[in-house]
Amino acid sequence: MLLQNVLDFLPILLEGAVVTLKVTVLSFVLSSVIGLVFALMMVSQSKAISRTGYTVVNIIRGLPIIVQLFYIYFVLPDFGVQLSAFQAGVLGLGIAYSAYQAENFRAGIQAVQQGQIEAAESIGMRGAMIMRRVVLPQAFRIALPPYGNTLVMMLKDSSLVSTITVAEMTRAGQLIASSTFENMTVYTLVAVLYLAFSLPLSYGLRRLEARLGTRKNA
Repeated sequence: MLLQNVLDFLPILLEGAVVTLKVTVLSFVLSSVIGLVFALMMVSQSKAISRTGYTVVNIIRGLPIIVQLFYIYFVLPDFGVQLSAFQAGVLGLGIAYSAYQAENFRAGIQAVQQGQIEAAESIGMRGAMIMRRVVLPQAFRIALPPYGNTLVMMLKDSSLVSTITVAEMTRAGQLIASSTFENMTVYTLVAVLYLAFSLPLSYGLRRLEARLGTRKNA
């Protein structure tokens, strides 16, 4: 009976897992782009731009992710912005995590030695070119450990989009459990699938960090 339930439930959960991976990847890319913009604002020499960046990041960090998802999915239509549940989920997670990405990038940028910047200036490089060719490559390497952790966290928090009816893995599990009452079997499978994604991902990120020399003990 147990084996039959597993065989019956697994294909449905795997369909949800595909949606989970899509939400995670798209949200991660979006959060990285927005987070980099915020980080550049935060390290700007203009006090107005820097304060604006810090203010926006703090506001986003101060709001629960689920509230941001609800606002995007249920409130924005009142202003004429219609998004599907999937689009709202990706946008909500992307914006929510952009604040954490911004802090990752900001810390990485500010950790680059001033001597590196001065050396770039001495050979005639200026402004945006220094940032693009000197600072950002080193900043990314420095920020890789927390950046990778953010990806793992986002994979797990993608389950929150189930609250706005996105048919990802957790939502699929909820629907199966509500119709079969096989709660233990269903949620055990969901947990195993999350671990099947997150553990190899964490291991791969640690290997990448070790190869790039971002871990002191690598």
